[in-house]
Amino acid sequence: MITVVCALIEHNNRVLIAQRGEKMQQALLWEFPGGKLERGEAETDGLVREIQEELAITVQPYQRLSAVNHNNALQLVPYLCHFRGGIVQLLEHRAYYWVVPEELPKYTWCPADVPVVEEYLQLTKCRD
Repeated sequence: MITVVCALIEHNNRVLIAQRGEKMQQALLWEFPGGKLERGEAETDGLVREIQEELAITVQPYQRLSAVNHNNALQLVPYLCHFRGGIVQLLEHRAYYWVVPEELPKYTWCPADVPVVEEYLQLTKCRD
């Protein structure tokens, strides 16, 4: 099973979502950005590295959410993250948006991200 980390990057009461590129698997679907861990890499270190590589921004993970096992092939490990700086550059993705949590269900998500969206929506309801 491959472990992939993803970031729910929060800034000004919004969260960053990214659209996968045309040449990527699950092309044009929406996801929380992230990527595969390198051998021996801590989840949070890998996440910070992946976000820097994919979007050229700095984040600080602060809370791990529930891991999602998808098709017995992928474990997706989501983290809530604070945005720490930089200007988003689309180095792998086609598009990105900063959206309020209530808008998340309007997008067509990668299947592994769907449970993450649902958990995040429950969390944001509890914050209000």
